Amino acid sequence: MLKKLLLVLLAGIGGYFAYKKTQQSRADKDLWAEAVDPVTPGR
Repeated sequence: MLKKLLLVLLAGIGGYFAYKKTQQSRADKDLWAEAVDPVTPGR
């Protein structure tokens, strides 16, 4: 029983870190796209 609980806990922690890594990667990609976005005159 304790091993199953530990396995579920570790899987949850791993999933959390994978989610955070994905969110950080997406934020970096959005920031980079905004930084290199060509500026159109009159906007």
